Amino acid sequence: MGSDELDQPMDMLEAHVKKHFSLSASSLAEFLSPWKTYHAERKEILTHQGEQEKYLYFVLDGVQRVYALNIEGKEATLIFTYAPSFGGVLNAMMTQQPSQFFYETLTSSSFLRAPASEIKRIMLTNAEIAQMINFGISGALSGVLDRLAELQLMSSEEKFRSLLKRSPHILTLVPHKYLASYLGIDATNFSKLMNRVKI
Repeated sequence: MGSDELDQPMDMLEAHVKKHFSLSASSLAEFLSPWKTYHAERKEILTHQGEQEKYLYFVLDGVQRVYALNIEGKEATLIFTYAPSFGGVLNAMMTQQPSQFFYETLTSSSFLRAPASEIKRIMLTNAEIAQMINFGISGALSGVLDRLAELQLMSSEEKFRSLLKRSPHILTLVPHKYLASYLGIDATNFSKLMNRVKI
């Protein structure tokens, strides 16, 4: 599929699904059916802590983060999302429990989004789609576990280098204070690493 053919949001979502999963034509059509376009401005909270996650998002443009907030107001950035990837507070969507986290746009962002209730309904009636989504969730969990190991086992410089190896473009996408939080590094030390480590 050429780049000119991927200008439409649904084409982008279909191409992403086909790249990672093998669905029958009927299942693909059913999975694509509930998605609608949605736009959010910079620094807009899409999901609040304590709310149910109402949507599964597919990022078309922009950068977002999932973050935690403690009672003293300290933030911890957990996940970044950007095109082309799925977003939202996925564990809250799957369990239908109130979210423990916030989902926020860091830049003006465009999405496709599908109601969580529709995704859950489709999963109950279509085993092929349920298998695809469970596979995707398992991959996300694997990434989170890898990151937990990095946070606990690596030095600040090792974590910084690992991030650059995994996502070399991230420094131009995300404000550095959020990257420092994501890595569990003091903002001053992050600046020192920026100056010292060759990118």
